[in-house]
Amino acid sequence: MGSAGTEAPMRLQVDSCLRTLSASRDPGEIVHALRTLTRNLEDAEFTRLHYTHAIQVLVSAHCLGRSCDDEEIKKLWCEMFLRGPPDQTLLLLLDTISSRGESAALERCMSVLEKFLSSGRLQLLLWSRCEVGGACSDSPQLRETIIGHLAALPSITCNHLHTDTPDTFLPQQYYPLLAASMLDTLEKTCCALRAGQDCSLGFVAQVLGKVCIQGYTQIFETLAPRLSSLTRVDPLWQRVTQRLLEKVPERCTECVITGLIRSLSGYERRLMGNLVLTNKKAQFVLTHKLLLQQYQHTTPLLKSVLGYLALDSERRTLLKQVVRSVCQVWCNSSAVKHTSVEQQLYVSKALLLCVALLSRSEIQELRQEMFQCMLGGVQCRLDSGIERIRRMGMIVGECLSHKLDTPGSQLKFQVSKMKAFCMLQKLQMCTSHFYYYNCGLEIFISFLDSFTDQEKKKSAPPRYVRDCLEALMSSDDAERVELSLQLAEALLRKNVKATQEVSVQFSKVLLHLEDRYSTPHFHTLRQKAMVALTVTDIKPVVDYWTTEFYSLNYSLRQRMDILEVLALSAQELSEPIINKHAGAQPISAVTALEQRDDITHWRQIVEKRIQSKTRRISKGGTPSVKAVPNRYAPVAGFFFFPLLRNYDKPQVTFDLLGSDHLVLGRLLHTLGLLMHLAINAPVTSQMGRALLDFVWAVRFHTDQMVRRGVVFAVCGVFLSMPGENLLTELGDDLMETRAWLADVAENDCDADCRSLAVQSLMLLDKNLKTQLQIPDMET
Repeated sequence: MGSAGTEAPMRLQVDSCLRTLSASRDPGEIVHALRTLTRNLEDAEFTRLHYTHAIQVLVSAHCLGRSCDDEEIKKLWCEMFLRGPPDQTLLLLLDTISSRGESAALERCMSVLEKFLSSGRLQLLLWSRCEVGGACSDSPQLRETIIGHLAALPSITCNHLHTDTPDTFLPQQYYPLLAASMLDTLEKTCCALRAGQDCSLGFVAQVLGKVCIQGYTQIFETLAPRLSSLTRVDPLWQRVTQRLLEKVPERCTECVITGLIRSLSGYERRLMGNLVLTNKKAQFVLTHKLLLQQYQHTTPLLKSVLGYLALDSERRTLLKQVVRSVCQVWCNSSAVKHTSVEQQLYVSKALLLCVALLSRSEIQELRQEMFQCMLGGVQCRLDSGIERIRRMGMIVGECLSHKLDTPGSQLKFQVSKMKAFCMLQKLQMCTSHFYYYNCGLEIFISFLDSFTDQEKKKSAPPRYVRDCLEALMSSDDAERVELSLQLAEALLRKNVKATQEVSVQFSKVLLHLEDRYSTPHFHTLRQKAMVALTVTDIKPVVDYWTTEFYSLNYSLRQRMDILEVLALSAQELSEPIINKHAGAQPISAVTALEQRDDITHWRQIVEKRIQSKTRRISKGGTPSVKAVPNRYAPVAGFFFFPLLRNYDKPQVTFDLLGSDHLVLGRLLHTLGLLMHLAINAPVTSQMGRALLDFVWAVRFHTDQMVRRGVVFAVCGVFLSMPGENLLTELGDDLMETRAWLADVAENDCDADCRSLAVQSLMLLDKNLKTQLQIPDMET
């Protein structure tokens, strides 16, 4: 009864104050209500039962807005947020900021949150959870919510405020502030422990883990140097720091340990203690994941991890375990074949660092594993086609052989002998493990790094067509492949006779070439080389492209590539021949604009031709297009007719008239362009007749891109065939084609189809009027 009796008056008093704040317009009444509430901030019952509701009312109340000039009201309003329980205040402010639109309430919450952060309330919140019993009443859900809001404050505020986010809420300022609050909390913990009080670091450890797992490991840029300094002279600080890391949740262990090691150099043993022995996740990260599953880390991080394992007698058992694991990986022939050079370099460094840290007795204990590692690892690297991997095997093999000190059977390779000999001599002089670790091995690792860097630069560009072909066929060197692709077009155009000797083989290699190394501009460089082959040795290469287009086991992308190369090559060959006595001179490429392969560009070419011809007709005459010599006209049939050969024969992997309508649409546009470029060629009429027969079968296709291709192809026929041949060659089919075009122009659901159909009708009508001698009525 006593508890209920005291609770009721408090509730009545709080309710009265909140009603005043919500409804009153009298500044005096508002000040009195705020003073009453602030006096109750020292009352545990008020903070436990009524505080959250009170500040919710304060956020929504209009008292501050109506009396914004009253400094006392502003001061008392802020005190309610800055003197109450910090966890409840933080949750309410962040929830309000993330849910309110632009308003006075939002601005007030942003302002008071800035004051909350700058006035040390974060330290108070963290410390309140470290005191034993301070957070015993928290539910797991509330605890997780508080931790989440502490760790993600920049994300919560920035996602809502965007460019209006105050600097204090940004990660660059917030996380150093949070780190300083953690350090302050750890210092209070040390003081409390010296005074005989118990403390719990679980909450701080969870916040640290949550921050790191969200990607903000830069918090250690503030934490790590300070902890390193404090743990240097104070064993209690060492114990507190180690306890903090032990309490980090298992799912966060990896990111916390990685962030800590990145920020330190050689002091992990003081901060982590024997965490690797007591925490299985930490053991997996330090002895396996950082060494064998990842390879993006720096050499100093490798040295820190392995030095941490080596500099304690209890942890050296794990060091020997790491040596065995790294040896197994280094001599695994499958790993050598299927991992990148960079990853192999990383594992090689790890192996050398491990071996450098072993004592003589440990080397004898592991002698058999190391000997097998040396023989197997060196052999599989010498078998590699990559020069850098072979050299890496030689260097590491010599070092291992020297360390094993096998009389009469030490490995010797002719590789940078002077530098390697001096380096090994210096290693031999280093007897102390720690000295060996810090001086001799430092020289060796840097030598290995610089050596591999030099090897990267040694890939010479190909000088001949066959060298270029060989590199693209068999090289596992990414840089050599890139250099060959970059120079392929120029080599092929410059060396005509050499290109013609290997043109079909080179075409086959390029068609099947994959972007294994993410080469910059791979597809553009490959396409330019394919076009260079086509225009240099026309008939054999075009025959190869058109045959492979309908062959089995090609992807749709490869078939599209063939069509694009044929179109670009025909466009280049159709350029007028300026020098009739060019002979076997190097072949020049068309300009970059002319090599654009998109359908829109092709259609623009044809549309300009339509507009040009239409203007001349409207002036009363239809002068024929002046014929000029070009390299495409004599070979147009080689490009065109084979593409019409097998279109109606579905295969297991290719059904042109069925599901593969994307390729059908591109084929129609390509045929239309080939037709247009063949103007004045001897086979133009035959090409036009064959193309109309082909498109007639697919003119009612459901896919709009196919229908556009059909109309585009018909337009190409009308542009390229001589006017007199339209009537003689096509006859009755011409009238049926005109009726179909009129229907498309009026009823097709696609605007581009309708537009192309109208242009085709105009062109056809002008041609027919001219041939039938019908006067043009346009003015």
